Amino acid sequence: MAATASRLPNPGPIHPARVEKRAIKQSIARPVRIAVHDPRDHEAPAILHQPKRYTAEDAKSSAVILVSGAGGGVSGPAGMYPSLAEKLALLLSIPCIRLDYREPAQTEYCSADIVAAMDYLAVEFSSTHFILVGWSFGGSPCFTVAATEPGRVAGAATVASQTARTDGVTILSPRPMLVMHGTGDTCLSPDCSQSLYRSYGTGGKRKLKLFDGDDHGLSRNAVAAEKMIFDFAAETLGFMEELHDPQTRIQAGQDLAGSKGERLRETAAGHDLEGETL
Repeated sequence: MAATASRLPNPGPIHPARVEKRAIKQSIARPVRIAVHDPRDHEAPAILHQPKRYTAEDAKSSAVILVSGAGGGVSGPAGMYPSLAEKLALLLSIPCIRLDYREPAQTEYCSADIVAAMDYLAVEFSSTHFILVGWSFGGSPCFTVAATEPGRVAGAATVASQTARTDGVTILSPRPMLVMHGTGDTCLSPDCSQSLYRSYGTGGKRKLKLFDGDDHGLSRNAVAAEKMIFDFAAETLGFMEELHDPQTRIQAGQDLAGSKGERLRETAAGHDLEGETL
């Protein structure tokens, strides 16, 4: 078993810190192990969020997979992932996996982890359409899998992605892409996301959002960035009616993670800062 498996007894925060204080109730969430069959043949740690009442029809046979940076982890940039997964499960009835890596920073193995998570969701929830979301290094396996799984990956979104090993972005179109970056990022230049935007081409729907002065985790604009990812996933997967519902829009924009300090603690608890800096 790989070293990453040692994190399984305490994989990170299961629910966002402030969910009990908001109108949104908790989703059904629990740690799971995703079996990956390749030369490293062991399990990837993950946290699964699922709707309280699930049907493949309500979910449009869709699911979302969230992956982090060079050190792995399950909380994502500025602690967005627990909150985002909660909203996707409760407001759109979509199952969502916050996926850790068996071998962080290794594109080949991390890509296999994502494919295994897709297979897991296909078996457990009959999911056939996926949105992949990656932070920093996570852009590399997301674009790699999007290129090799054109029939299953409906779109990809990244926060402060690297450009190394992201050649898959060139064949993502016409599937939608969202790339976001802070102009004050001292870990990866915003030029990285601008390059990905250009490399995508012009044959599909692409969006680049630069947050003025923000850092590698978009900690100053975390709520807005999370809402953009939520809207991107909902629109790409065909949840237009829900997107236009006033109550859903209010709840999708709520801050379930709290202050910058609370977000930093949640990111650290999810092991995301072991290979990244905000």
